[in-house]
Amino acid sequence: MDANELKNYAKSKGADLIGIAPIERFAGLSAEKNPLSIFPECKSVIVVGRRVLRGALRGVEEGTNFHSTYSTFGYKWLEDNFLARTTYDLTCHIETQGFEAVPLFGYAEDGMPTGAPVASGKPAPNVIVDLDFAAHAAGLGELGLGGFFITPEYGIRQRFALILTDAKLMTDMVMDKNICGSCEACIKVCPFKAIDKSKMKKSGDGEVSISSATVDYSICASCPNGAMQGPGRGSRPDRLAAICGRTCMVKLEEAGKSSNKFENKFRKRSAWILDGFKRPVSPEDMPDASDLGCSKQYAKRK
Repeated sequence: MDANELKNYAKSKGADLIGIAPIERFAGLSAEKNPLSIFPECKSVIVVGRRVLRGALRGVEEGTNFHSTYSTFGYKWLEDNFLARTTYDLTCHIETQGFEAVPLFGYAEDGMPTGAPVASGKPAPNVIVDLDFAAHAAGLGELGLGGFFITPEYGIRQRFALILTDAKLMTDMVMDKNICGSCEACIKVCPFKAIDKSKMKKSGDGEVSISSATVDYSICASCPNGAMQGPGRGSRPDRLAAICGRTCMVKLEEAGKSSNKFENKFRKRSAWILDGFKRPVSPEDMPDASDLGCSKQYAKRK
């Protein structure tokens, strides 16, 4: 099966991004996150992406519309309908070529159902493949300091799904880490100090690995500044539309690090921020965390 033909077919079905990684790049992942736990005969891991429209974030940026813009077209429908259809069509195409293909949603493992191992030596279901690692291994971009996956095309604005196949395909090169400038804007703008750069986390081995600051998702889950929870996605909230994600997007665009260009800048007015009591606070004069309506555990992170 020809990889270029496969990529062209995926784009004809709506894919904005597609990359292919050989299964050997996943050798450093634990069984609980490894594609081989799901498909032991897997030869190639295909990562398919569809963009999050910049306009889908407009209502959140203005603080006036969350659910009929971003929550629908940038998050739940984008994953469950648009990206899922592209992934399904591509999976069907692979199987018409005589190769098995396993489609997977790109979800995080936090809070997802965990059962009992069915045999000695097998990881407990459900195995959730490390999506950020897979996207990096497939040559699509890098994991930024604040925990957002960044591509040179759309910055943080994309959703990914996976396809595991026993077809041996021509693969893509892993990108060098050169998009995220570690400006710490995402860290500084978080009113609850949920991103801790003093505690870096890493996945993979030295040859293919990703790392980012530790994010306390239990704090993000109650963030009123654009973080959202999707049904069936475990306990990890989505942060792309939150103040940290939107600020990262702004900084990447200002630095010219996304090729999807626009006539006008995204942030036209001062960003709005709510404290833990959902009271407006000024981002230009951010008070101490203890004054943001946070619990004592939040204040200690300041």
